[in-house]
Amino acid sequence: MADSSDGYKIVSDNRQARHEYEILETYEAGLELMGSEVKSIRQGRVNLRDGYALIKDGELWLHNIHISPYTMTNKAYNHEAKRARKLLLHRDEIRKLIGKVEQKGLTLVPLKLYLQRGWVKATIALAKGKKLHDKRESLKRKQESRETARALSGRD
Repeated sequence: MADSSDGYKIVSDNRQARHEYEILETYEAGLELMGSEVKSIRQGRVNLRDGYALIKDGELWLHNIHISPYTMTNKAYNHEAKRARKLLLHRDEIRKLIGKVEQKGLTLVPLKLYLQRGWVKATIALAKGKKLHDKRESLKRKQESRETARALSGRD
């Protein structure tokens, strides 16, 4: 977990999304959360792996994100782990996303969940699913760049 002077701390990163999808655009959004969810996020008890976002009635909702229940809270006041959470974006940004998501094969996936000056923020991406051969090609390209970097660093 990175911590810097501007109050930016990454809580959870969805590295699997970068493997499964080709990232076209990214957006920063706030989240509408309960108090126990914020406390649990501050402890880093979040899983973004299977998450996705949907646009319903002009609002953006984050589904299938697992935020573990906060252990120090009474169960009556705690939250459900996989409930849908509202993402806070400007209306114009949501309108743009509606048009782009309706295109064939585009989806919204969460990439990062982080704290910025005390607020919980999410980076969501407009992404296109990769086929198996695309995944293999990107892994091959990554391996080649790694090998060239090693070779160049050995020459110094």
